[in-house]
Amino acid sequence: MRIRKKKWALPFLADHPNLVVAAPEKYRGRWQERFAQPAPLNIEIGSGKGAFIVEMARRHPEQNFIGIDMEDAVLAMAVRRALTAGVSNVQFILTNGKAISEYFAKGEVQQLYLNFSDPWPKKRHEKRRLTAPQFLKIYQEVLPAKAKLSFKTDNRPLFEYSLVSLNNFGLHFERIDLDLYQADPEILAANVATEYEDKFKEKGPIYRIEARFPDKVVD
Repeated sequence: MRIRKKKWALPFLADHPNLVVAAPEKYRGRWQERFAQPAPLNIEIGSGKGAFIVEMARRHPEQNFIGIDMEDAVLAMAVRRALTAGVSNVQFILTNGKAISEYFAKGEVQQLYLNFSDPWPKKRHEKRRLTAPQFLKIYQEVLPAKAKLSFKTDNRPLFEYSLVSLNNFGLHFERIDLDLYQADPEILAANVATEYEDKFKEKGPIYRIEARFPDKVVD
């Protein structure tokens, strides 16, 4: 989906250095300095307008969160949402998923969320999918052994591709939902929806994968 540029976005991000990390490489290995209190750190790659990451921060004040997106327009809206919510346990980085190994030390991130990533449907664009093997290797560089990856999509080809990619990489599946909104009410109650999810959940199934990385690095 093409994002419309917003002239106010970059100045707005620059005006909120308490929430937006301008030089994330400086915090590699010491991210807890950015938060009011030390807590397990979770990141969402492709945080969009922030509905998921801000609500997670609100529901789980005992944890810290970082939202990552490469589009300044949507990241600015996420920051605005965080300001409105008044949460102190969330930060934002304007970058893409490939850069995270430069910004986080091994084992510094507890859990990774991938919500409604671009499916990149053409075969020649496979390497851009956030569940492609080269991305899984990058994630493994910052996650501890057996760390959890949570993935949601409404795109069946991407879901099927991700199942194969995660399996081949050695991840252990904890739960697979072929239609999240038909899941057990207790499971559904714990789900935090993105703004995209709220908009499109009635138009077809939402697929979800909960998996853990293997004990050892895959070559």
